Amino acid sequence: MSADTMQRGAEKIARLCAEPRDLVSLWQETTEVLHRVVPHFWTPCFYTLDPSSLLMTSHFHLGLAEFPGEWLAAEYYADDVHQLADVARSASGISTLHEATDGDPSSSPRWHRNMAMGGDQELIARLRTRSGEVWGALGLYREPREAMFTEVEKAFVRSVAPVLAEGARAALLMGQAREPDFADSPGLLILDRGWNVDSATPGVERWLSELPDGDWDAGRLPSSVLTLAGRVLGMAENPDRGEIAVSRVLSRTGIWVVLHGARLTSTADPRIAIIIEPANPGRLYPLLMSAYGLTEREKDITRLVLQGSSTTQIAADLVLSAHTVQQHLKSIFDKTGVHSRRDLVGKVFFAHYEPRFRDNERRAQNEQPIRGEPWQNV
Repeated sequence: MSADTMQRGAEKIARLCAEPRDLVSLWQETTEVLHRVVPHFWTPCFYTLDPSSLLMTSHFHLGLAEFPGEWLAAEYYADDVHQLADVARSASGISTLHEATDGDPSSSPRWHRNMAMGGDQELIARLRTRSGEVWGALGLYREPREAMFTEVEKAFVRSVAPVLAEGARAALLMGQAREPDFADSPGLLILDRGWNVDSATPGVERWLSELPDGDWDAGRLPSSVLTLAGRVLGMAENPDRGEIAVSRVLSRTGIWVVLHGARLTSTADPRIAIIIEPANPGRLYPLLMSAYGLTEREKDITRLVLQGSSTTQIAADLVLSAHTVQQHLKSIFDKTGVHSRRDLVGKVFFAHYEPRFRDNERRAQNEQPIRGEPWQNV
């Protein structure tokens, strides 16, 4: 594949990801670009992951509307290589199944499942934002006897992965803003070229009232919103960079609020989209507290176990001794009713993430927004 083709592909993906849209349409349009740049079998498999746990919240694979249950069980219970969380935590963030098995993929149950579907080679790349949050993963496949994925192709995928991560994050935010599930769900504000309010989602006035020097009732937008809108218009001069403007603002109530700005070009007259959300709105910690009564330290350790950290890594991250980590793990196992790390990961996934995973399959079929948080069933 020529360098020009790859450059055009990267620019196209950047443009797609810079404009907030629903996640399914983003994956569909990205699929077309990937086919031209990195030839592969059938269609890509896109996943969203919860950054807090690296557990799957959704998948999208044209032609495979329902992910087989045995594949989910293998992902979290089987002793195998090339699991999504392993790639997400790796230094490179990209891997092929042939590399993970030292050239002998027949030793992997994962390879046999792929071969049953017609895919010999498997390439997995994490989708991690430039700020370090993993929001998803991308899987590409090739049939038997096809050429191996080249270093140039892997370099291309690695280069667009942060852009795809930002696009996925924006799409999930857009979905929650348009159809909120929570009291603190994001709000969406659409401004015209004159920075007048074109439309707003219900509840966005609450977010705007939290920001300093704004007055929704008087029609005065906060300066932080106007400043971000100005940045978005300035960035429009370089649309191929695919950037989404972000700012962090301390609210009147003392909580940090994050503003995301992007230029909408789907209409004849361009608009500016501003999404407002609380900083760090993760759902994992409240879920673990409600479901199992874990302490703050136990929640920290559970999060790292879900991500695949070893005892040594957990001890280093939390500045604890290995013995203390083991004592906390014993308490966590007792409270959650499991006997091993693998059982803990499987229990949390199938109790709190698999329902969301299946709900998102239905949402994709019904053209509803995809959700990126665990299922709130407690």
